[in-house]
Amino acid sequence: MDLEEKPLNERSKAFEMDAGEKRLNELGYKQELRREMTLFKSLAITFSVMAIFPGTPLYGASLLYAGPASLVWGFIVVSFFTCIVGIAMAEICSSFPTTGSLYFWAAHLSGPKWGPFASWCCAWMETIGVVGGIAAQAYSGTQMLQIIILLCTGTNKDGGYFAPRWVFLCMYIALVIIWAVLNTFALQVIAFIDTISVWWQVIGGLVILIMLPLVARPTQSASYIFTHLELSPDSTGINSTPYAVILSVLYSQYTLYGYDTAAHLTEETKGADKNGPLAILSCIGIAMLFGWGYILALTFSIKDFAYLYDVKNETAGALVPAQIIYDAFHGRFQNSSGAIVFLFIIWGSFFFCGLSVTTSAARVVYALSRDNGIPYSHIWRKIHPKHKVPTNAVWLSAAIGVILGFPILKVTAAFNAIISISTVGWVGGYAVPIFARLIMNEKDFKPGPFYLGRARRPICLVAFLWICYTCSVFLLPTLYPIEWDTFNYSPVALGTGLSLVMLWWVLDARHWFKGPVRNIGVENQRSLDI
Repeated sequence: MDLEEKPLNERSKAFEMDAGEKRLNELGYKQELRREMTLFKSLAITFSVMAIFPGTPLYGASLLYAGPASLVWGFIVVSFFTCIVGIAMAEICSSFPTTGSLYFWAAHLSGPKWGPFASWCCAWMETIGVVGGIAAQAYSGTQMLQIIILLCTGTNKDGGYFAPRWVFLCMYIALVIIWAVLNTFALQVIAFIDTISVWWQVIGGLVILIMLPLVARPTQSASYIFTHLELSPDSTGINSTPYAVILSVLYSQYTLYGYDTAAHLTEETKGADKNGPLAILSCIGIAMLFGWGYILALTFSIKDFAYLYDVKNETAGALVPAQIIYDAFHGRFQNSSGAIVFLFIIWGSFFFCGLSVTTSAARVVYALSRDNGIPYSHIWRKIHPKHKVPTNAVWLSAAIGVILGFPILKVTAAFNAIISISTVGWVGGYAVPIFARLIMNEKDFKPGPFYLGRARRPICLVAFLWICYTCSVFLLPTLYPIEWDTFNYSPVALGTGLSLVMLWWVLDARHWFKGPVRNIGVENQRSLDI
């Protein structure tokens, strides 16, 4: 009787198995992480990574390069191409709903000959990007906290406390540690916090987008916002209009990525072959709408363009959006209380974003170590027995994020380098699987519910070219003349890091790294297929 019931029970289990888990088993992986996230929770974490306000520190520089028109219309252009990249990635995510996401996709789409090398390149680009993302968000959050403390204690003009570099670094490290501690707990805790994050950003974002221009009245004219192009060669050293316009779009390119987070969470998401792609595209759409609205709200509210960059202004010229918000509230109410509230809303966005980036980074490190792609992989791939969270991977990511922050003590342009490293690594990782999907034989691709069909080739081609362009512009000099304080050292840092990774591949890794390693036995696989 028992022998007859066993196959029946196994068939019943397979029948009830989540579609994403079944596809995961087909790809050679057993379910280890807890699959309990809904579409909304996946969307919440992904949207928290993209956020509404991540480009706030870059707004001032982008506005200075070529004026408001280039910044406003540039966001529209970047949004269009981001949608193309998102569509290409959504199709691949639907077919391969795994935590390894990008580098797993690269391995399987590139075939047995090139798969190991493609996944090696993609994995390290992605790891550099997401871990660098922790540093970028920690810097942004700390800078905003620095301004909040300044305005709470006065202003730059009347003795307010402006944190020196060593205090700045301490606050930076504290943020990273808080994110790591929170990520050490069960995924339900992170999902709950990220649910709060969605409402924080949506409600808080709407308040800022609507209220700021109303408080700042009279605002700038529509003609100034949409048609005014103005270079600032005295401040930037750039006299070329095309070059200035290219640099002014960096704000938008930095803001509109991170949507691959939904793919990293697919092993923990119900119905991931459908909900993963849906979360990717939904988050891009939401980020586009709120992101453009945020640019318009800030730019319409400008009072005195030149004063925004004056180091003697109330915010020490450290953060242009903070000065815009301060001018609006102080001009109308003669106090900064409202400005502090708005800045706290933006700081909350950085906090939630950094928390989610830490979640994503840990999943990337875990997935790569699961396939023996990181030194001492046996340590980093361990899962907490109770919470089912890759705790060691969380703390490794956090430790590297802290190390990336130490140049803050000496290098003025540290933030520009950090965001360049993060963006080139993160977005550059998108290029490998998309290029592989572009050139692969269609008969070798097993489509998921989201399938492009014949449209995949032109979409993948445009997406790939746009990614190459984005990575290139983040490596360009941003200020002239080039000196130690203005030098964009990201090409040197990335070049050195990637050269070491490639050298490791040539001398050693190519002999043993085979890409994603199946962790489910053939016998077990057959039983699941009964």
